[in-house]
Amino acid sequence: MNKSELIDSIADAADISKACAARALDAAIDGITAALRKGDPVSLVGFGTFSVKHRPSRSGRNPRTNEEITIAASNVPGFKAGKALKDAVN
Repeated sequence: MNKSELIDSIADAADISKACAARALDAAIDGITAALRKGDPVSLVGFGTFSVKHRPSRSGRNPRTNEEITIAASNVPGFKAGKALKDAVN
């Protein structure tokens, strides 16, 4: 399912226009992104938890030259599915 299909699904389920559904989805994504940017986790009970995980720097190899390189530390978004979502999938 892509974003436009999700918007169609939201519009049908909530009995609202596709434009309203698109704005609501964009607002939800923007809210989650803003919270993660500040380092705050976002918990949606029954669905899951979005969080920021720190990935420390590490050494790796360039596959072309086999030269050892240092991969910089970074923050990456993470998601842990909630029980209701896990149960729905299984």
